[in-house]
Amino acid sequence: MGRTLGLGVAAVLATLTLVTPALADKTPHQIHVQANAKIDIAPDQATLNATLWERTPAQVQGEESSGDSDAIKKARERLESRTGELIRTLENAGIDSRNIRAGSLSVRPDFVQTANRGDDNTPPKVRTQVERSVSLTLDELDRLPRVLDALTSAGVDSLDGVSYGLKDSDAADDRALKQALERARQKAEMMADTLGVDLGDVVTIEETTAPRYQPQMVMMRAAEADSSGSAAEYRSGEISIDAGVSVSWEIDD
Repeated sequence: MGRTLGLGVAAVLATLTLVTPALADKTPHQIHVQANAKIDIAPDQATLNATLWERTPAQVQGEESSGDSDAIKKARERLESRTGELIRTLENAGIDSRNIRAGSLSVRPDFVQTANRGDDNTPPKVRTQVERSVSLTLDELDRLPRVLDALTSAGVDSLDGVSYGLKDSDAADDRALKQALERARQKAEMMADTLGVDLGDVVTIEETTAPRYQPQMVMMRAAEADSSGSAAEYRSGEISIDAGVSVSWEIDD
């Protein structure tokens, strides 16, 4: 019985020994390549974000009177008037109304900093600030100086800066990805030619770095925009887009 079992195990091992080399022979030889591409492109769009606010008179915290609601109402009315004037000014500057977005009204307490006279018992003062943001998109960058003039002449209280971007970022992403694939093909052909083999079909394709770009932000305070001199100061520069791929080819026998 033991002899019969031993012969059976030997037969199985022999079969595995014969099959393994056969499977190894069928494994295709491949060339694996990784490639990256980077393109620099001039932006064709700019976004600006400004904020307007109004404040009520400061009062000692905890002693707000019933007239505080009237003060908030008046502050809101002043704010709405300024916001409407700003939007009309931007439209007169040639900005399409569809590219102007006015945010919702925000109301928050604003604590007033008082001089420290050594009396720690001085009660803090607080006022109410109502604010509203206005953002706009420029498709013609040569209008930027005129738009900044319009914002500052309207007396915006805060100007975040200019964010440069692309109207069609997907098309730019595709360009970067295509260049990465072309570079991968060039590397694979060079390797195959050097080794004296021929490239076969593509086996796998994978993005190792998805195309992405980061809009450029030029920070600016409202006072800085008001004192700016010429359009030459608003240089948009270029936006860099990176892409990476990993590709495998069969090697033809």
